[in-house]
Amino acid sequence: RVDLPRVDRPEAPAESEKIPDIQLKGHKLLLAEDNGLNMEIARTLLERAGALVDEAVDGLQACELFAASPPFFYQAVLMDIRMPRLDGLEAARRIRSMARADAPVVPVLAMTANAFTEDRAKAKVAGMSSYLVKPIEPELLFRELERICKT
Repeated sequence: RVDLPRVDRPEAPAESEKIPDIQLKGHKLLLAEDNGLNMEIARTLLERAGALVDEAVDGLQACELFAASPPFFYQAVLMDIRMPRLDGLEAARRIRSMARADAPVVPVLAMTANAFTEDRAKAKVAGMSSYLVKPIEPELLFRELERICKT
């Protein structure tokens, strides 16, 4: 059994349960995505909600940016799983193993097309905080960021 929160596509909210505007103003996020179009869409959505986004084109660059940042600089890391040079699972493991105070606690959010239970289990073992299945629905992404970024 996998204990990562399940954040697949929920049913559309009823008219009386409109999704509130999620504000990410001032949140500094690290976005690791190797697909240029996916990167642009995610960055644009996050920036429109007020987030400040640093981009990494693969897991290795994500680890380098995280390591070079001051502790607690990023409120979350959004990580694609399948990337060249270093995949998201290994990148999450490396971030979690860094000798810095924020490494064990920074939320690392998996964003992947893989929806199988064993993929979720691998993500949890690698240190992922939560798991979103692509294509990512903006409201779902924002709700999950609001949940995991307790700032």
